[in-house]
Amino acid sequence: MKEGIHPEYKETVVACACGEKFTTRSTRKVLHVEICSVCHPFYTGKQKIMDTEGRISKFNKKYAGTKPA
Repeated sequence: MKEGIHPEYKETVVACACGEKFTTRSTRKVLHVEICSVCHPFYTGKQKIMDTEGRISKFNKKYAGTKPA
């Protein structure tokens, strides 16, 4: 590797909007994020599917009588 072209890699504090803080390594000293694994709906099990145009219900109605392959 070439000398002097790589950024300094140091310990970083990641702060989420929900109040969670954890440490990792990065080129920045502090990172602020809006969502993390503690408050993300996918990881908390509170994920909702947004079906604003009825696409999911339309698909389910269209293929309700068919059998899987």
